[in-house]
Amino acid sequence: MAALTFQLAATDSQSKARAGVITTDHGTIQTPIFMPVGTVGSVKAVTQQQLHQEVQAQIILGNTYHLYLRPGTEVLEAAGGLHQFNGWHKPILTDSGGYQVFSLAAKRKITEEGALFQSHIDGSRHMFSPENVMDIQRSIGADIIMAFDECPPYPSDYNYAKKSMELTHRWLDRCIKRLKETPDKYGYTQNLFPIVQGSTYKDLRTASAQYIAQCQAVGNAIGGLSVGEPESEMYEFAALCCTILPENKPRYLMGVGTPWNILENIALGIDMFDCVMPTRNGRNGMLFTSKGIINIKNKKFANDFSPIDQGIPCETSNYYSKAYLRHLFVANEILGLQIASIHNLSFYLWLVTEARKQILNNNFNLWKTEMCETLKTRL
Repeated sequence: MAALTFQLAATDSQSKARAGVITTDHGTIQTPIFMPVGTVGSVKAVTQQQLHQEVQAQIILGNTYHLYLRPGTEVLEAAGGLHQFNGWHKPILTDSGGYQVFSLAAKRKITEEGALFQSHIDGSRHMFSPENVMDIQRSIGADIIMAFDECPPYPSDYNYAKKSMELTHRWLDRCIKRLKETPDKYGYTQNLFPIVQGSTYKDLRTASAQYIAQCQAVGNAIGGLSVGEPESEMYEFAALCCTILPENKPRYLMGVGTPWNILENIALGIDMFDCVMPTRNGRNGMLFTSKGIINIKNKKFANDFSPIDQGIPCETSNYYSKAYLRHLFVANEILGLQIASIHNLSFYLWLVTEARKQILNNNFNLWKTEMCETLKTRL
C-alpha cells in the first residue's frame, strides 16, 4: 500500500490559507479539515453512522494512552485494529499519548528512556518509551500516528523548554528508527507525523521546526500551543512554524480550538485541526452556530421554536427546535447531549468545508474576517 500523499489544490492570494487533498489507504481527506476526537475509540455521544452521515467527518482521532489502558492492544489486535473494532472505515489519527502522560504531573516521571506513569484508572504503573508507543500505535492501526513527545506546560522557563524540546527530538529519532524496524500490522500504511515543540520562545520554535522539517516526514504537527497562552501568541508561533515546515506536506495544529481560532490558523497555512471543544461544550449546553454562540440552557430559549441552526446542512440542527433542546437539558435527558454534540460537530465540519470553498474561490481572507466577528457573537 502507499504512503500518505498531499496535493495542494489552491492557495488564497490574500493569506496563506490552502486547500488540499490528503490521500491515505483508508480514503481521502479534503483540507482544511477538522477531526472529531474519539479518545477511547468513540466520539462521545455520537455513533459512527452519525459521524459519517450527518457530521460528514472525514477522519477521527483515537488516543494511544487511553486505548492502551482500555481495551488494550490484545483486544485491538484480535479485532484487526481500531477500524475493525469500532466500525469506522475512514482514516484515523492517533495521538501518541504524550499530552495525557505529561498532564499527569503528580503521577509520572520523565527520563531519557521515556515516561513512567500511573494509570488514572487503577493506579497501576506503566512505562511509555518512543519504541513501545510506536508498537502500541501499530497495534491500534491508525493511518496517521504521532511521534512521542513531551508537551511542556505554559508558562515554561527557557531552560526547561529547551531541554524538553531536545528530548522530544531525541525521542523522535527513536520513533523513526522503530518504525523502520517494524512492519505495518494490518496490510495498509501507517504514517508518522513528528511534532514541533519549543514553548513560546522564538528561537526554540524555529530550531524545532527546522529539525522536524529535515526529517522529511509525510506530514508535520505543531504541538504545545493552545495550552493556556494568549491567542496572539498561538497565532504568532503557528505562523512562525508555517514559514519553516514544508509547503508540500500537511500541517496539523494539535488541540485547536474555537471556531475563530481555526479560521485564523487556516489563514496562517494550517491544514488539520482537532479539539474536544465541540463535544465537551455541547454536553454543557454551549452551541456554536452560523450566527454565533448559544447557551441553550438560558431561559430565553424556553419558547424559541425555531430550528437550532438552519445555516448548516445538518438534519439534526434543522429538525429540532431550540426550545425542545433546552427542555432536554433542563430535564437531564441524554438525548440533549447527543443532539448538541452532533450539532456542534456538524457546525465545525461545515465551517472548514466553507473555508475550503472560499479558498478555492480566492475569497477566503475577506470571508474569514467577517465570519470571525459573527462566530464570537453571544446570542
